Formats: sequence, C-alpha cells, structure tokens
Amino acid sequence: MEVILSVAIGVLVAAGVWLVLRPRTFQVLVGLSLLSYATNLFIFSVGSLSIDKEPIVRAGVAANLLNYTDPMPQALVLTAIVIGFATTALFLVVLLALRGLTDSDHVDGSEEGM
Repeated sequence: MEVILSVAIGVLVAAGVWLVLRPRTFQVLVGLSLLSYATNLFIFSVGSLSIDKEPIVRAGVAANLLNYTDPMPQALVLTAIVIGFATTALFLVVLLALRGLTDSDHVDGSEEGM
C-alpha cells in the first residue's frame, strides 16, 4: 500500500510541476491544485493509517503505540483542503478579471506563436 501511495504522490507532483511551468494561467491553477493534493496525501500518509484501531490512546491502556492512528495529520489535511478551496476560488476570480482586462490568459503577458 505504501508503494501505491508513494507512486500516486510522485505522479501528482510531477504533473503539478509540469503544469505550473506552462504559459497559461488556468494550467498553472490546475498545477497548483495538483501540488496541493500531493502535499495533502503526503501529510495524510505521515499519520500512519491503521485499520480497525482506535484513533486515540486511552489513559490506563497499555498497548503498542504503533497500532494507533495519529489524528493530527487528518485534522491538518482537512484544514488544508478548506484553505486550498478558498485560495483556488480567489485565484479563479483574479484569473477572470485579468482575462477581462488584458484579453489574454498568458502568465508572462506574451502571445504564443510569435
């Protein structure tokens, strides 16, 4: 399972970096979103997800601490998803305003094919 998750994170990072380097603003926005998803998956994987285990260690229970899931990365990922959604919405509004003002969606302001 760790290999599949690592490959998924790697593919998301590679696609995100490739899209961030593209000249159009919408492609940059999608690339930033993919990088955000990759970061969220990485943080979530740090929490060592365990199946059929209690999320928090109870007082007085002597058990192996490696069998428990840490709830902090899950809370961080949930917060990051909400913040990422808000910044994506803000970036879309700025993108639409820029497109209306300049009649172009290129990041550097130049047209393709010149």
